[in-house]
Amino acid sequence: MKTDRISYAEEILKLKKQKNAVILAHYYQEEEIQDIADFIGDSLELARRAQETSADLIVFAGVHFMAEGAKILNPSRKVVIPDLRAGCSLSDSCPPEAFKKLREEHPDHFAVTYINCSAAIKALSDVICTSSNAVKIVQRVPADTPILFAPDRNLGAWVEKQTGRKMLLWQGACIVHETFSERKIIELMVEHPDAELIAHPECEPSLLEKAHFIGSTSKLLQHAEQSPAKKFIVATEEGILHQMQKKAPEKIFIPAPPNHACSCNECPFMKLNTIEKLYDCLKNETPEVTIPEKIRKKALIPLERMLEWS
Repeated sequence: MKTDRISYAEEILKLKKQKNAVILAHYYQEEEIQDIADFIGDSLELARRAQETSADLIVFAGVHFMAEGAKILNPSRKVVIPDLRAGCSLSDSCPPEAFKKLREEHPDHFAVTYINCSAAIKALSDVICTSSNAVKIVQRVPADTPILFAPDRNLGAWVEKQTGRKMLLWQGACIVHETFSERKIIELMVEHPDAELIAHPECEPSLLEKAHFIGSTSKLLQHAEQSPAKKFIVATEEGILHQMQKKAPEKIFIPAPPNHACSCNECPFMKLNTIEKLYDCLKNETPEVTIPEKIRKKALIPLERMLEWS
C-alpha cells in the first residue's frame, strides 16, 4: 500500500463509495481529516447529520462520546472511530456512579447535561444540550423547576449569566479551555489592539469577561466570517482555525495561547485520530463503537428531546 498522504485520501474515497459510508468530522480534527470528511461540524451539527444519514457505515472522526451519540441515534448502523482511545477530559470528569448519586440526592432537579459526556451519563439525564443551544434548552425548563447542569462548570456558569437561572453545577472542565493563559491573552490583546478576542463558553469566566464574542465552535466560525474585524484571537481548540482560514482567507487568526511550541491549545484526544487511522478504520470497520441496548434506549430520550427543542 502507498503511504503518502494523497494515496490515503484516494483510498478513503474509494472505500467510502464501496461501503456506502459517511465520514463525520469535528472541527477539532487535523486538517487532512477535515478536508476529506463528508460533513464537518460541532457536536450539535454532527448529531443532526448522524440522525439524518442513510449510510450503512458511520465513520466518526471525533472523540468517543460523539461516536456514541451517532450510535444512540442509529442502532442498526455500524459506527466506527479511528482511535478508540480518543476520549474527553470533560466526559471523564463525570463518572456515572457519582452522577447517579447526585441525582438521587436532588430528585426534584431537572438534569440538563452537556453533550460532552458518556452514553451512561446521557441515560441518567432529562435533556442534552450543546454549547450552541444550552441557553435555549435551559430556557425551555419551567422557571419553578430547579436545574442540575453537568458536567462543565464554565459553560454552566455562562448559561446562568445568560438566562438568570441559578443552577446546581457539576464541577467538571475541559483541559484545553481551562489551560488558556489569561495573562498571555491580555498580552496578545495589547500587542494586537485591532483584534477581536473570540472564545468558547467552556473557557473560564475571567477570560470570557474579556471576550468580544462568545459562542460554540460553529458560532465562532460564523462570527469570524461575518465580523468586519480583520484580526481575531481565538480561544478554543486550534483545529477550528483551519476552517476559519478557508472561510475568510483575507483575515488573520491568532491561536490562544500564542506560543506555537506549546500544544496546550490542542486537544490530545482529538489529535489521536489521524488520516492513517481513518483509512484503517474504514477498511477494517474497526474499532466499533457499541452501547448496551438498555443504556442506548435511555440515552436516546434526552438526546431526541434536545433535537426536538433545538
